[in-house]
Amino acid sequence: MVDTGYVTHAEQTLALIQHALNGRTLDLIVNTHLHTDHCGGNALLQRHYRCDIAIPQLDADKVRAWDELEQGFKAAGQCCERFDFQRTLTPGQVLELGDLLWEVHAAPGHEPHSLILYCRAERILITADALWENGFGVIFPELIGASGFAEQQAVLELIESLDVDIVIPGHGAPFTDVAGALARAFSRLAYLRADPRRNASNALKVLIAFKLLEARSMSLAELDRFIDGSSLVQSCLQILHTDHSAVLSEMLAALERGGTLRIVEDRIEAC
Repeated sequence: MVDTGYVTHAEQTLALIQHALNGRTLDLIVNTHLHTDHCGGNALLQRHYRCDIAIPQLDADKVRAWDELEQGFKAAGQCCERFDFQRTLTPGQVLELGDLLWEVHAAPGHEPHSLILYCRAERILITADALWENGFGVIFPELIGASGFAEQQAVLELIESLDVDIVIPGHGAPFTDVAGALARAFSRLAYLRADPRRNASNALKVLIAFKLLEARSMSLAELDRFIDGSSLVQSCLQILHTDHSAVLSEMLAALERGGTLRIVEDRIEAC
């Protein structure tokens, strides 16, 4: 299995895997990167199947110590149950998964240590958050003063160089119009690079949406406390040159228009 979803969906993920495997066992979980929406089901699945977990080698020390990794989750206002790993992944490595050979490629941009998996024989690419049908994941390094836009550009160019028939993204359904997705991704990246506040604004919406995914329902006062306590949210606000009271209503309205949440009196609820 490649990536395991968000921690609040772990039981659902387990049920889906049990149904798909139909009595067979799960031998290995491969994590493309260690954001909580990609490794949140690791612990439950590992307990149930006693399977191995493979993570990016550059994250190995963080997982062993856990404290630094946990602090990263807290910075985003998210959580993840602690898990252990048995294998590591490095760019250039070739894995045998499902009787197919998969090349491991570095995919920094969204996350510095992220990886993508390419099956050359079947022309399948598992892109995690490096490429979706319409865009890609938040460029988080840019929020903390590190480089991310240039790395994302290089990853898109790498994907463009591969012979790919179908992409399995980290979010959304698999798709075959790879050229169209790349064109949209290059255009969006240029849009973000032209004004870094756009990346910060998008990140702020994503962080609020994921917090609500966990809580399901929050009072506006609880949302205020989350905003005050999340260092990543504070970084976004600093880039936007505003405090949260000035931007909160705009963000909530945008998320409500997009169908992510609804506002009921003094509460926000996930849709």
